[in-house]
This record gives sequence, structure tokens and C-alpha cells, in this order.
Amino acid sequence: MKRLFITAAKRTPVANFQGSLKDQNLGEIGALVIKKVLEESNIPGSDVDEVMMGNIYSAGLGGNISRQASVKSGIPVEVPAYSINMLCGSGMKAVINAALSIRGGMNDVVVAGGLESMSGAPYLVSGKTRDGIKMGNIEMEDHMLKDGLIDAFHNYHMGVTAENVSDKHQIPREDQDKFALESQMRASKAQEAGYFDSEIVPVEIKTRKGVVSFDKDEYIKADTTLETLAKLRPAFKKDGGVTAGNASGINDAVSATVVASEDYVKEHNIEPLVEIIGLGQAGVEPSVMGLGPVPAIRKALKNANLKLSDIEAIELNEAFAAQSIGVLKELSEEHGVSYEDLLEKTNIYGGAIAIGHPVGASGNRIIVTLINIMKRNNYKYGLASLCIGGGMGTAVILKNIEN
Repeated sequence: MKRLFITAAKRTPVANFQGSLKDQNLGEIGALVIKKVLEESNIPGSDVDEVMMGNIYSAGLGGNISRQASVKSGIPVEVPAYSINMLCGSGMKAVINAALSIRGGMNDVVVAGGLESMSGAPYLVSGKTRDGIKMGNIEMEDHMLKDGLIDAFHNYHMGVTAENVSDKHQIPREDQDKFALESQMRASKAQEAGYFDSEIVPVEIKTRKGVVSFDKDEYIKADTTLETLAKLRPAFKKDGGVTAGNASGINDAVSATVVASEDYVKEHNIEPLVEIIGLGQAGVEPSVMGLGPVPAIRKALKNANLKLSDIEAIELNEAFAAQSIGVLKELSEEHGVSYEDLLEKTNIYGGAIAIGHPVGASGNRIIVTLINIMKRNNYKYGLASLCIGGGMGTAVILKNIEN
């Protein structure tokens, strides 16, 4: 079986909803990050075989935003590019597809990433209006809700699926708030220590006062306390536990990796960061979509011929504290690893509750951060996984390369 490597992994800072990136051209930001990962890899754009990037909210962006980013980055027009919509799993699915395309002999070098502007998600008018409106008002739908945050099977918000997981595992509101606080504290400490700096590509933003360098995640809330979290009202269910404080944010960001074959890496004397050794994807009941990582991780571990206890760092996308706790509880029971041990090694630099969840990019962003953690701490094995709306999960296992 062909060996697969990641030679570079970068991302923009994660911006607030209607924050620093709201007016920026997503294709141009994507191009900026693509340029950086190719530069870090010492790989010319002419050697790229394909570009694959996750994106959910494509309406209004122009056709195939990934192709736009690819061409604007300077990659030759002869190189194909496509966008992937697997909801929250899109950015990770890009890496999985890149790996499979290389393993299948089609490609040697693939740029795989994700790009999302939730701030730019438009409002939609039904296609029925093309027949003409004879009388009355026209109703608009929120693209962000309709095509991402609302479960298409049950027609309720993804937050309700988190409440379903909470009910299944009897997760108290206080435990959810404590989990959220820990995420904020870990992320703020990592940011203060400069641990994210090596993975971030600054974005130059033109303002009335001149050019400003956007180079820090802006969603992290270092002043979070249990008291402030406890004051927030349940967002999706009366007497429920899910609030704005223990759920992930609505955000904008771009993330990218370069996936390359062993033959290419050796031929061009490139020192890769990590090897991709395990892939997994699976489905679950949509009403508890947050538990999707459990079977996906099971498959990835089998694919890598590893045990969960072998993993030293886990990046688990925190869609909601409730679903993250539910996943860790089920992993603990299934794999015989203590919940406390899993909690300690999961999201060491904080997760999406603190950093944010730019949905089409998040699956890639957690891979970028995982690589950062593995290199900084010299961890041998790392795992990234996330839940996906509609009831799915994906997982990737990485092995550190000692240069």
C-alpha cells in the first residue's frame, strides 16, 4: 500500500461572524493559504495534480470556489479543482479524497483544505418564484440554516441533536459548561503562549486607517467563567443544557494541507511533517449526529492497526460540549481507556467552542492544529475526528515524522 504524507499545513486565523474576514474575497484568501502551503512544502504549483477543498455555503460565491482559489494562487489552469460539501466533514473529506486519489495512482501531489465564509451566507428565495409571483409577499430562507445548521431529516437545529445526545448520556448542564470553560482556558493559554502562530497565515486587510494584519484567532474568550456560562439560557430546548456558551461558534476561515506520495517526497528530497496512516468514515442516526466520530474512529484505528491507547493527541471538533462529552464517554467504554485520560489528551489547545467552527474548513483546521501539537510535543500518533450533520463522522490518524 502506498504511503501518504502531509508536507505542509496552514490556516488563516478564525474570524468572528461578521468579523475581520466578512468583507474579504474567499477565493483570494484561499489562494493566500494555498500559496503558503506550497511554499512551505517547496513544491511548485506546476507539480500539483489536483486541488480539493471543502465548502458548504457556496451560494453567491460564484462557481466552484475551490477552482477560484486554485487559479488565483498561481497553480496552472490545467490543474483541476473541485469543492466538497460533506457539511462539517468537508475539510477533512478533502484530505481523505486526496489520500485515496494518491493511493489509487491518479495523483502524486494534492492540495486539500477547506474554506468558509459563514458571514457571507446569503438569504434564499424559492425557485418557484421563477414562475412569477402573482400577489403577496416573498418569503426568504437563511442559507446558513437551510443548508447546514438545520437537520434535513428532522427539520430541527443541530443544537437539538446535541440535546438528544445529552439525554442519551445524562450529561448535566454543569458538565457541559465545565467542558466549555476548559476549552476556552486551553485555547487562551495556547494563544497567549504563541502556540498557534506557526500554523497561522496572516491576512492583510485594507481599512480606512490603512492595512491591518489579521493574525490572531478572534473568537477565543479568555475572560470566560463558569458564572457567566451558567447565566446563559438554553438555546434549543426548555430546561435543556445546550447554550451559546457551550456550543461552537459561527465563523469564517480557510485551511489547507498538501498531501503527497512517498515517491514524490523521496524524488524531491522533501521532509514531510506527518504520515497519514489511518482513515475512517461512518454513519449514525441523524438525530444523534454528534456521535458520528465513534464509529469513524473505530474504522480509522483498524485501518492504522492501532489501539486508542496508542494515540497521544486527539483533535475532536467541539460542535457542542454535550456531543463531545458523549463521544468521549462512548470511546472510553468501547476502548477501555479512562474518560479522564481521553479528556486530558483531547483538544490540548482548546477546541471549536473557543476557537470557532467555520464549518467547511473545520475538518481541515483540526488536522492543521493536530500537526502543530504533534510536532511541538514530539507525539508519535495523533487523531483528528469530527461529527457531521445528517449523522456521519470522519477520522484521520497521523504518525509523526522525525526529521
